Amino acid sequence: MTVERTVRLRFGDSSRAAATHTNLSAVRVDGPVLWIAGDETATVERLVADDPDHPTEYGDERTFRLADFINLPGADVDEEADVEGLGRNGHFLWAVGSHSLRRKRIKSQHDGDRALRRLGKVEGQDNRQILVRLPIAEVDGLPTPVPEIEVDGQRHRAAQLDVRDGLRTLLRRDEHLAPFLAIPGKDNGLDIEGIAVNDERVYLGLRGPVLRGWAFVLELRPYVDPDEPGRLRLREFADGRAYRKHVLRLDGLGVRDLCPDGDDLLVLAGPTMDLDGPVRIYRWHGAYRAEMPAVVRDTDLTRELEITYGEGDDHAEGMGLIGRGDDKLALVVFDSPAAVRLTDDGAVLADVVRLPTADS
Repeated sequence: MTVERTVRLRFGDSSRAAATHTNLSAVRVDGPVLWIAGDETATVERLVADDPDHPTEYGDERTFRLADFINLPGADVDEEADVEGLGRNGHFLWAVGSHSLRRKRIKSQHDGDRALRRLGKVEGQDNRQILVRLPIAEVDGLPTPVPEIEVDGQRHRAAQLDVRDGLRTLLRRDEHLAPFLAIPGKDNGLDIEGIAVNDERVYLGLRGPVLRGWAFVLELRPYVDPDEPGRLRLREFADGRAYRKHVLRLDGLGVRDLCPDGDDLLVLAGPTMDLDGPVRIYRWHGAYRAEMPAVVRDTDLTRELEITYGEGDDHAEGMGLIGRGDDKLALVVFDSPAAVRLTDDGAVLADVVRLPTADS
C-alpha cells in the first residue's frame, strides 16, 4: 500500500476526553463533512473539511447524541452504542451498532482465579443492538441530523429497527449464524462492523462469524411502519426471511467496513479474532445488482490493496471515498492509532490511499 498523504482529524476537548479520537470505528465522507463514530460512546461526530475537493484537515467538530433523536434500548442513554458502521444515502444518515457480546479482559493487575473469572464473564449491552436512520437537512450550509424532515410533501422522522424485529431475534433460527449469537464478537461470534445503503437496500458486513474462510454480508430492505413513523420494519424476501445472506471469500478475514462505489461495494477486511492483521480492501463487483443470495469469489471479488497495520495498534476500522471521477482515493481511519498518528496539537492522522483503476 502506498499512502498518498495523511489527513488530520481534529476533535474537541470532550471527544478527546472520551478517547473517541483513539477508538474510531466508523466513517463516511459526505461532501464537505466527515461523519465519524467511536465505539465507546452513543454519539455520531461531524467534522468539516478545510477543502472538500482536496481535504488536508477535518475539524470544527460537532457531536450528535443518538438519544436526542431516538429512544435507545438501554436503560442508560449514554451507555456506549458501539457504533461500527455509518451509511449515507438520499436524505438519511444510517448508523448500526455491533450487536455483539463482549468478554471481560484480563488486565495487567489480574492473575490467578481472578483473571480466569474475568475471562469467563460474558455480557451484552442493549444500546449495541441498534439500526438507526436519521433525517439529514442542510443547516447553515452543512448536512445536519434533524428529528424530522419533509421530502416531496411527506414527513420523515428519525427511525430505528424496533427490538421486536431486532437482528439478534431474527437470527435465532438461522442455520449458519444462530450458533454464534452467544459467543462474544472477538471470539468469532456475531459482530456487525460495516453498513452500506443504496436506495432500499441496506448491507451489513459481519466481522464474525467467519465460517471455513467465508465472511457474511446481510442484506435488508427496511421500511417505515406507516402506523409508527419512528419504527423501521423489514420487508421479506422470496424465501419468507427478512434478510438475505451473501458469503464472500475474503481469504479467512471478516468485514471491518463497507463502502459503496457505484454498483460495487468496497470491503475493508481484517481478522475476526483479536489479531493485528492482515488487513485488505476488496471490491465486490456488482454488489448492488445482486438479485439472489450470492457466493462472491473469483472475478466477482478482487483484492484491491493491502493496508498496513501495527503490532498491538493501528487497526484499520473505517473507510470512505474522497476521490472524484476516476481519481479513486480512500480515506482510512484507525482504532488504537500508533503514537506517530497523534499530533502534538491533539489531532489524529488518517491515511489517504489510491485504489486501483480498471486499467491498472
